[in-house]
Amino acid sequence: MDNDDKPIGRILSRREVLSVLGLGSLAGVGGLLSGPKASAQNAPLPACIVRPALTEGPYFVDTQLNRSDIRSDPTTGVLKAGVPLVLRFAVSRVSTGGCNPLPGAMVDIWQCDAQGLYSGVQDRFADTRGQKWLRGHQITDAQGLAQFTTIYPGWYPGRTVHIHFKIRYQNRDFTSQLFFDDALSDRILANPPYAKAGTRTRNANDGIYRNGGSQLLLNPVQSGAGYAATFEIGLNL
Repeated sequence: MDNDDKPIGRILSRREVLSVLGLGSLAGVGGLLSGPKASAQNAPLPACIVRPALTEGPYFVDTQLNRSDIRSDPTTGVLKAGVPLVLRFAVSRVSTGGCNPLPGAMVDIWQCDAQGLYSGVQDRFADTRGQKWLRGHQITDAQGLAQFTTIYPGWYPGRTVHIHFKIRYQNRDFTSQLFFDDALSDRILANPPYAKAGTRTRNANDGIYRNGGSQLLLNPVQSGAGYAATFEIGLNL
C-alpha cells in the first residue's frame, strides 16, 4: 500500500521563517507555516513555524463530501468502528509579524480504518471502490476553524499510524500528513477492532515520518470515550 508514498517537500530553516514573517533579512519565501510558539535568532515567532509538506500518497479521492462526521459511508450509512477522534484544524493566513484566521479554506482529510483499509480504492488488500467512509472536507469558518469527527486510524504494512490532509485556498493547495505518539498507538491498537497479526511500523522506522513528521505530531487529549486534538497551520499567501 505504500509503494507511491515518497517523501516530498522540505522544512524551511528558522531564518527563512523569520524572513517570511518580516523578522529577518532574507527575501520572501513562499510556503505553508504552522506550529506552536517558538523563537529563533533571538526574535520571537508568532503562533506559526514551518511544517513540512509530505506526499499525498496513492489513496486521495476527491469525493467532494462536505461533512464533519466522516465515519460513515454516505450510501450505506455503515459506521466505521474505532476509538472516536475529534480533529480540529485552526487555519491561519501568515503575514508580516503574525497569523490571522483564514476563512473559506477547504480542508480535506482521508485515512485508513481500524484494519488499515482505505475506501474508494482497489489494492492487494481489498476492493473498496464506490465506498467513501473516512473521507470528507470542511470549509473553515470566520475563525479559520474546521472540525471533523473520525476514528483513531489503524495501520498497514510499511507505514506508521497517520492521517492525510489537504488544504485548498483559491488556486493553492498544500498536502501533508498527521502522526501520533507511538505509546498512545500501542495502547489503542492493542484492542478491538484494531488488534491484528503483524508488526506495526513505528514512527522512527517510517520513511515519510523521518522527513519531518516530528513537526506534524498531534497531541490528543482524552475526551469522553475517545480523544480530541487541534492542529494549527498557517498559509503564506
